[in-house]
Amino acid sequence: MASVKKRQRGATRISSKHQITIPAAELRAAGLEAGERLVARADGPGRVILEREHDVLADFVGTLTGVYGDHGLEALRDEWA
Repeated sequence: MASVKKRQRGATRISSKHQITIPAAELRAAGLEAGERLVARADGPGRVILEREHDVLADFVGTLTGVYGDHGLEALRDEWA
């Protein structure tokens, strides 16, 4: 019979490539999903904090609504042709 590794629940190990696997339950509790971009920062010895990457462009989407007239953008595009 194969031996079972005993680990503390939620514990992980750093690989030789400096990678870790974050337990699924912890990701769910943090509201994180696969594919999200995270920023890592050290918070003292033995402590790393992962936070969602802040998308600066998302803050400005839609802020210039109504700045250009009805055909203003089309006129600019025609200049390139």
